[in-house]
Amino acid sequence: MLVVDDTEFNRTLISAMLRQAGFRRIQHAVDGFDALRKIDDELPDLVILDIVMPGLDGFEVCRRLRADGRFADLPVLVQTALSNTEDRNKAFQLGTTDLITKPIDRHELLARVRIHLENRMLIQDLQLYRARLENELGMAREMYDHLLPTAAMFDRIRHDSGVHIRHHRAVSSELGGDIWGVIPLPEERFGLYLLDMTGAGVSAALNAFRMHTVLHELSTLATQPARFLTEANARAVGLFDSGERAAMIHGVVDPNAGTFTYATASCRRPILVRRGTPDAILGHADGAPVGEAAGSVYRLRTLPFGPGARLMLYNKAVLAALPVTGPRSAERLLAELAAIALQAPVLDDARDAMIAALVEAVGDRPGQDMTLVFLGKDVREPLGAR
Repeated sequence: MLVVDDTEFNRTLISAMLRQAGFRRIQHAVDGFDALRKIDDELPDLVILDIVMPGLDGFEVCRRLRADGRFADLPVLVQTALSNTEDRNKAFQLGTTDLITKPIDRHELLARVRIHLENRMLIQDLQLYRARLENELGMAREMYDHLLPTAAMFDRIRHDSGVHIRHHRAVSSELGGDIWGVIPLPEERFGLYLLDMTGAGVSAALNAFRMHTVLHELSTLATQPARFLTEANARAVGLFDSGERAAMIHGVVDPNAGTFTYATASCRRPILVRRGTPDAILGHADGAPVGEAAGSVYRLRTLPFGPGARLMLYNKAVLAALPVTGPRSAERLLAELAAIALQAPVLDDARDAMIAALVEAVGDRPGQDMTLVFLGKDVREPLGAR
């Protein structure tokens, strides 16, 4: 602890009270400048500070300490004979933790010192916990990024099928449990899935990582969306704990047939936009959640996906964030936003317009991680022109 007082008798008296109570590491500072030097050299656990001192008074010492982020949580107990309410308020406004009235009462001094030392220890423990948690969340997000399709994969898909793929992830303060991926298939086709775990946090993220492995083990079934979901569900039933579920969509893009053939498991409805047409098409979304029950059956659906088409998949957090009032559903509002934004001729511009529309509607800090995947079909060039 550091006792700051320009009067030697006061420093000695306060130190004696503290030592009698069992405190041993006590330093002195004779004025405000001396206090700031000593605090900068070695951070104390608590400062007992006199207000009325020559040169640099206690008010200014408090102000300078609180202006430095290193000392934001340092307990500062001000000892003062000031009875003026305005001066006492000023002390608190400048960052004083607590006041001790002169003449100092031993019992009051020790009670306030102990409670603020305990509070400081709690704050330090919380800061360490928060730092560890943020580090673990950062590692989890880095792992998530490594699981996503790469730019090289996007280039390969575009070269083979003429389909552009873009995505967007709006990160919240909570770790999400959604994952998406691309599975290359024969004949210029490719599979596309988006899985969205219920809940949030570490358990949801771990389940998403586990399901990523499962889905790639099932890649030989990716040409059959309904069977792909059936097998994924069978694996998830044995993998998830009670109450854990996932919404999912898996589909096959066939650029030659001009179709997106898909199956859904309690997911959000895919949105299709055709450039030059004013309305968006909402696809179907049915089927039991993945992991809910063994033997669930999933239906096959098809959307047209020819030249000029835009397809958007998204997780539940996108709809949850939309401010919907009246009879209009969140899906319908999202489709209306997409019908305008996805008209841009370049998919990058269409994605950016969609993100801007969402930010305007829900803000740039969502309550949960939001994931959106965009597909755009080019006008197909003759094979020899590539």
